[in-house]
Parts: sequence; C-alpha cells; structure tokens
Amino acid sequence: MEKKVAIIGAGLSGLIACKYVLETGFQPVVFEADEGLGGQWRHTIESTKIQNHKQDFQFVDFPWDSSVKEDNPNNQQVQAYFHAYAQRFGIVPCIRFNSKVIDIDYVGESNEDIKSWELWNGDGTPFGSKGTWYITVQDTKSFSTQVHKAEFVILCIGKYSGLPNFPEFPHGKGPEVFKGKAMHSMDYAALDNKVAAELVKNKRVTVVGSGKSALDVATEIADKNGVNYPCTMIQRTVHWFLKDFNIWGFSLAYLYFNRFAELLVHKPGENLLLSLVATLLSPFRWGFGKLIEIYLKSKLPLKKFGLVPKHSFHHDMYKCTFGVLPDLYFDKVKEGSILIKKSQSVTFCNEGLIIDGEAKAIESDIVVFATGFKGDQKLKSIFKSATFQSLIKSPRNVTVPLYRQILHPGIPQLAIMGYAEALSNIYSNEMRCQWVARFLDGNIKLPSVKEMEKDVKVWEETIKQYDRKWDSCIVTCGIWYNDQLCKDMKCNHLRKKTAFAELFEPYGPADYNGLVQK
Repeated sequence: MEKKVAIIGAGLSGLIACKYVLETGFQPVVFEADEGLGGQWRHTIESTKIQNHKQDFQFVDFPWDSSVKEDNPNNQQVQAYFHAYAQRFGIVPCIRFNSKVIDIDYVGESNEDIKSWELWNGDGTPFGSKGTWYITVQDTKSFSTQVHKAEFVILCIGKYSGLPNFPEFPHGKGPEVFKGKAMHSMDYAALDNKVAAELVKNKRVTVVGSGKSALDVATEIADKNGVNYPCTMIQRTVHWFLKDFNIWGFSLAYLYFNRFAELLVHKPGENLLLSLVATLLSPFRWGFGKLIEIYLKSKLPLKKFGLVPKHSFHHDMYKCTFGVLPDLYFDKVKEGSILIKKSQSVTFCNEGLIIDGEAKAIESDIVVFATGFKGDQKLKSIFKSATFQSLIKSPRNVTVPLYRQILHPGIPQLAIMGYAEALSNIYSNEMRCQWVARFLDGNIKLPSVKEMEKDVKVWEETIKQYDRKWDSCIVTCGIWYNDQLCKDMKCNHLRKKTAFAELFEPYGPADYNGLVQK
C-alpha cells in the first residue's frame, strides 16, 4: 500500500521538506493557501533584507547565484532564490496552490490507545499504526472544500504569520473609538508596494512595537514621508540591535556560533565534564556580552535617544529577540522622521493613541501594530481534536514540547517544522527535514515515548536557565542540536577538516553539504 505524505505550507520549511521527501522516494502533496510559494517572504515590506550574510542564509546544496552581489539580498532576490530552488529540485509540480487547510483530524486510533503506546505511533515507526490523517482543504477561489487523506503529515505553517497578536484594550478604549485606521504589520506587509506607499503618503503613522518588524516598518514609512510627517514609534521594551554581524571588524560568529562558544553554555543532556566546563568558563560568556554592549553603545546613539536596553545583550541572544538594524534607521531618528516614545501600555481615543505619562494624545491617521504573532494558537487551531490541541500547548509547558524539535511524543504520524529558531532558519530547517526524510525511510529508530518526553523536559529545563520563558529559541546550542540529528542519521557530526577549525571556526550551511549519501 502506498504511504501518502502531505506537507502543509509551501514556505521555506515546506519547500525543503518536499525536496528531501521526494529524494526518499515518496510523492508528497503540498497544500499552500497562497497563489505562490515562499510563505512569509511573499508578504514582506519593500525594504526587507535578510539579516544574515547570504553565505549563512542559503541551502546546503544550492548556493546563491553569482549574479547576486549583495551580502544581504532583499526580499525580491530571496523570492527568486526560493523559486529557483523549487524549480531545480522538482518541487513545484507537488504544490497545490490556493489550497487552504482548514483542519486536520487523526482517524483510526482512539485517544486511549495512543496514550497506552510505549513507542511513538505504536511501534516507533512513521507508519506503524492504522490511523490516517483527514485533511480538510478549502479552495481559496471557489471556497469549495475537499477532504484528503494521508498516512503522514508534515506541518510547515510558520510561526510568524497568519494569526496576528493584538494587545487587549479596556472597553471603550480600543480601535473601535479611533477615527483613523488600525492594522497589524502583517496586513501592511501583505499590501502591494504601490498600495502601501499610497496608504501612508502624507499620513501621521504610529507604529507600536520594538522588534525587527517594527523597526523595518517605521524606517520604510519615514523614508516615504520624511520629517514633514514623522513616524512615531511606541516601544514597551527596548532590544539590542546590531549594525551588522561584525564588531570592530571581527565577525560575531567567532564569539557565538562555533563549538568553543557552546562550551560556555550548559547544553541539554551534557555530561558532568561539559557541565563543569560551562560553569568554569561562564565569565568568558559574560565578557563577550559586555564587549558587544560596549561596542554598540560606542557606535550607535543609544544613550542619546534613550535606547539602551535594561537587560543584557545575552538576554536578547537567548530569546532570539536581537536583530540587525534597517539601513539608515538611526539617520531617520536623528533627522526627526522617526520619533520614539516609551510606554508600557497604549489606549485609543478618537484622535489617536494615549500613552503612559502623557495627557495629550499622539495624533494619528494610521496605527500599525508590530506586536508579533500567536504562533502557538495557530498551531493548536489546525487540529480538529481537542485532545491534540491540549497536547500542543498546556499550562505545564513553556513551549510546544517536541522531541528533536520535530515530533510530539503524543501525536502520531506527524512532524512539525520551523518551530524552533536558530541563527539561520534555512539550514536548521534543512537539518530537520533531512532527519524526517531518513525517519520516513526507516533509517532512524526512536526511543520510547517516556524517553522522548524525558528528552523534551531536559531541553526545556536546560534552556530555561538562560530564558525562563523559553519560546523555542535554540541559537546558543545550535551545533549541539545538529550533532544530535547527525548521530540519529548515523552521519559524522564533526564537519571541519582540523581540530582547531572544529573548535573555533563558525558553523554554517556549507558544513552540512553532502551530509547524507544518496
């Protein structure tokens, strides 16, 4: 009997998953709600660029075309790169565009049977049980629905899209009393570039948020409107942002993204010796962070504009909330086309927004909320089963409990991609997709459900030492994580040519090329 594999989403992780599943011999079907591939990158603002250097943001076996000269390609170049990748590996024929998955339902095994399994899916294999996933798909043009069946589902629905997070407002103080337009950055980014430019032209725009998307939106609007119609930013928490990944001409990767850097932090499942080394070398970790803070304070006008974060650089590093500044951001702040306000809360009035400590409203025509997404809720809502919804995120878990950041111990025949964050989400997702492909092909043996749950708990408790509200950021132990995947796949996890390089050279996509011999 043919085992059908369904992939939900044709964004970055969906494309990679399809590529490796195809190479394993399956014929996957990819359901994509949009009319084109690329996921979130199809809906980014005009000025968006990748934060990493392009050599760190590339597929392991498909480098950027030589015609791309920029170190940080823009969103149009990224989309072209994704399209070229999809064409090169025969992914496009597998995609059903304009096909929105409404929900998925697992049929054939009772909840009681699933809970009684000692091994995942009954026997520790991807197709061990008699269950089948029923996938309800809506045609986004005709609005008709169909139910498709698959023995294995790979969820690639994205964590930072689809379900925007809006602040809650007291009765009578929300957007309903505002005479202008309130929207989320997701909706602004989805606009055609010309439409977006016309929308904000000569308008008083206020951006609420302090993350990367807030800075990008504010900079783009300031570039369009200048000092005559300055863009106001309201920030609750100031974060550390870099000009680029170099300090004093020295790549940040040598401080954080090599094996030596990972010796300075505690890692999930480490032995006593490594634990002792991490404790003894912790002053170096503290010193690296302070060095970066000193550099940023000396190179950027943080103090002048009240933008020195109250927390350490490491705090943002461990939470994946640091980033790279948009081009000319501080030039816009200096000239007055971006005005920065701080407030722990905002409320609406007829004219605009009221913030802490100010009686006069910030008069606005448009308010853009760059306040993140409800990734957990989005993931939960795709399951029809209330039992599976409760397994995705419960009050006991600080993040979605996934073994190897891929499989939920209690949900059979399903993998979740793109949830854990690393420095570069291309090759971290590529490692996970190769792992899933090897698993589907019968080349990876899982431990018992109890051992999987124990491993999940170890990861959670270890990383909570650095981020007590851990939300799946694994940037500080990404090499350690990849080592585990390599060992599962029976591949050599030591990817460098010499012992010195192994310890001190940064890891990147090129190191994992040719990982699995076909």
